[in-house]
Amino acid sequence: MCGRFTATFEFSDIRVRWNLDHDLPNYKPRFNIAPEQVSATIPVIVRHRGGNECRLMHWGLIPHWAADPSIGNRMINARAETLTDLPSFKHLLDRHRCIIPADGFYEWRKEGRRKVPMWVHLTKEPFALAGLWDVWRKPDGKRVSGGQTQNS
Repeated sequence: MCGRFTATFEFSDIRVRWNLDHDLPNYKPRFNIAPEQVSATIPVIVRHRGGNECRLMHWGLIPHWAADPSIGNRMINARAETLTDLPSFKHLLDRHRCIIPADGFYEWRKEGRRKVPMWVHLTKEPFALAGLWDVWRKPDGKRVSGGQTQNS
């Protein structure tokens, strides 16, 4: 599955599609979202108080028990066949599912010695990636919410 994806849509494009309760004023369309980017916040749609809410979260899951937040750079994809077995994911399945709106993702093709990105996308509208999220606390007590995609 993808490590980099795009969210180049305007917020209004997803607000009606997923019946979102509130605006997301800090959202900015992005063409190359990678987990190692410090500012890699992504729009994530969660179920909250009976409605759908969009929040900005860190791209990459940082489990609540992690000692180091850099683990989130590697935790961007979960395999469907191991979701119920791995401690990083199994406790999130019941209450921390989400969808991650995207309008494309990058896959890499080898051409000789170099890798060339190919942008895979739909022509007209955003789609959703299934995801999980968690909240990690920094040593200073601030919360960091992070999400990742699931693939099968």
